[in-house]
Formats: sequence, C-alpha cells, structure tokens
Amino acid sequence: MKRHKPNAEMSDELLVVALKKGDEAAFRQIFARENAALLAFARNFVRESAAAEEAVQDTWVAVIGGIGRFEGRSTLRSWIFSVLANIARTKAKRDGRILSFSDMGFNDPAVDPDRFSGDGTWLSPPGRWSEINPERIVGGRQLFAHAMVVMEELPPNQRAVVQLRDIEGLSAPDACDILGITEANQRILLHRGRSKIRAAIEVLMDPDSGGQVGPAK
Repeated sequence: MKRHKPNAEMSDELLVVALKKGDEAAFRQIFARENAALLAFARNFVRESAAAEEAVQDTWVAVIGGIGRFEGRSTLRSWIFSVLANIARTKAKRDGRILSFSDMGFNDPAVDPDRFSGDGTWLSPPGRWSEINPERIVGGRQLFAHAMVVMEELPPNQRAVVQLRDIEGLSAPDACDILGITEANQRILLHRGRSKIRAAIEVLMDPDSGGQVGPAK
C-alpha cells in the first residue's frame, strides 16, 4: 500500500478513489471511522470477542482486495457492512451457530406500533422526555449508556437492525440488503427492538423508579 501524507477528512467518493490507488492514509481514515462499529456488528453473529475480531480483520482484508470491484451501487459503509455480514455469517455456520435474521419473533409480546410512524420514527416519544435536564442526566450520557445496555440484551436479529438503522444511520433498504431480510421483517424487528429500548428509557425517566433499572425483559 502506498504511503502518503495524512489527508484531511475525505468524502466517500474520494475515499473510494484513494483506496483503489492504495492510499494508506485513506485506509487509516476508513479504518478509524468504521472498525469499532464493525466489531460491534460482528457480535450479532459471533458473540465471542476473538471470533468477532477475526471476522473484522478478514473483512478489512476483503475490502482491500475487493475495492477495485466496488462500483458504487451502494454506499461505501453499507458495502463494508455487507462484506462483514457475509464473512461473519459464514463463520457462524462453520462454528455450528445457526442464526436466522429473517425470524420476526411472532411469539414476542405485541409491540405498540402506534408509537412509531411508517419510517420508524417516534410518533409519541417516551414520557417526560422534555424533563431530562443536566442535573438528572448530564449531557444525555446516562440515557445513552443505558440504552446501549438494553440494546445488548436484545435478540441478535433485533439488535442488528437497531444498530444499522439507529446507531449507524443506514437506510432501511441498506439494512435489508446487509442482513438479507425483507422490508417487512426489517420493520417488525426495528419496532420490536425500539419498543424494548423505549420501555426501559421510560422506566429510567420515571421518578418513582429512582433511575434504578435492569435490562429489558
């Protein structure tokens, strides 16, 4: 890989061009931006840290080797996540772990779809949302940290969809392509995951609870 002086933050279009030229600074930029998120995503397929790290390392090798064939039909981020999903899914099968991301979990308690619009945003936010203040939750960090704890307790298929949509900001079509699920499955999994996180947030914001909450059930 060629060695260049560090570049300023490049757009995805320039990153792709630079990566195809073997620009080391471009790789360092995309690695720094995506590696932590990829590692978290890999754990939806393989829970062991060593296996997840191996899947991410294999992903970067595949990205470097395959960037020349990247045609821009998807965003660079979604393509990298798709590469990881394929590698991690293969690893999970090799290790005897069968995981169906198309499982919509119809045996779960019914969600409250009236809380969400068609695009998945809240129609009715958690109660007392406007009452959060710096004294109660400094800069929102406690709320976010709690949401992340609850997210870790979600079933892998729900957690993967919530991560791609709400943490990584990918579109619904991108999430469907990465996970190999239908739009209907994606919507149900997203609503179920968000509902559980929302319920835990409402408990946190309930003055009667004292903010002492456990993982969502």
